[in-house]
Amino acid sequence: MMRTQPQGSGPVVWSGIIGATCALLLLLQQMLWLAVPFLLAIILYYLMLPPMQRLLRAGMGQGAAALVVGAGFVVATVLAVLVLSNWVSAPSESWQDMLGRYLAGGLLFVRELLRSLEDKFPVLHEVHLSKVVNSQFAAYSRNFVQSHLTGIVVSVAGWLPSLLLAPFLTFFFLRDGHLFKKFLARAVPNAFFERTLCLLHEVDQTAHRYFQGLLKLTVLDTAVLAFGLWSIGVSSPLVLALIAAMLAWVPFVGSIVGCCMVVMVASTDAPGDPLVAYSAIGVFVAVRLLDDFVFMPLTLGRSLHMHPLITVLMIFIGGSLAGVAGLMLVLPLLGVVMVVGETLGRLITNPRLRARHRNARALREKQASADLVI
Repeated sequence: MMRTQPQGSGPVVWSGIIGATCALLLLLQQMLWLAVPFLLAIILYYLMLPPMQRLLRAGMGQGAAALVVGAGFVVATVLAVLVLSNWVSAPSESWQDMLGRYLAGGLLFVRELLRSLEDKFPVLHEVHLSKVVNSQFAAYSRNFVQSHLTGIVVSVAGWLPSLLLAPFLTFFFLRDGHLFKKFLARAVPNAFFERTLCLLHEVDQTAHRYFQGLLKLTVLDTAVLAFGLWSIGVSSPLVLALIAAMLAWVPFVGSIVGCCMVVMVASTDAPGDPLVAYSAIGVFVAVRLLDDFVFMPLTLGRSLHMHPLITVLMIFIGGSLAGVAGLMLVLPLLGVVMVVGETLGRLITNPRLRARHRNARALREKQASADLVI
């Protein structure tokens, strides 16, 4: 008997995958108050899943294991906050003054950089590059607090209540996630049941590998960047490295913002020594290169097997459709939709499975009408 070889997904399936991803991004843009805590809950879920699985293998029930793991996470978080608050001394100035000081240090570095460029390139001096840039910076900084900073603070304050949903959702993911999988599996015809179980497993494993790889990548980036910043004498290297590593979750934009933050702190710490700021830029670029060519292939690269062209295009599409949230969500969302779409494509186009489904339906109809009088 000749067996058909499985074929790769064609253009129709991939068009459906890309279209479904864009539609989900548009939907998530309208429900960001739920999408962001949902994303954080999924990250926490895959972070706490390994210890919960150990408790389940030890014989503990699903609800009890979820409760123990959730309580342990809350206790560990509270202890970490207490240790951090005792370790880090209270700032001697308000956050507004601190932000203004770092912005002033960054602007001073930019002005010195522009002056050095004008000294080396007379063309830039003739067009008054430093004067034009300084006037633009001055105009922007005068209106920054009134036009931007107040809105940012209000937006962050409005997001805080919805973020409290994340631990609540995580607990129910841990406790009732297996029930949701059974609920989905019961709606599938018997002929497609085995492949559907494989589909659910592949979706779960894809999300599992991606988010655990993201956490591993964040830890590696934080450790390497903190060591590099500490070696050149930048203050608070661990805090800066952690913030920069988390900002890198947003492709392209996050790395630029993280680099600007590191440069502002470095130039403020050593205002008379631009070499420190240049060294901070060098450290940040070196870490990003390590991230792209070493760390990411070892972590995220093993979770989402996509062509680089599709990855880059979808990042730009996600940013244009849903802004910063689209940049963060597009890759994991595309990975899950890709697994679902490819598996559904193989299910629908498999002639043997369709024949089994038709035969099962005919048998059910025959059994249902066996006692009817014609």
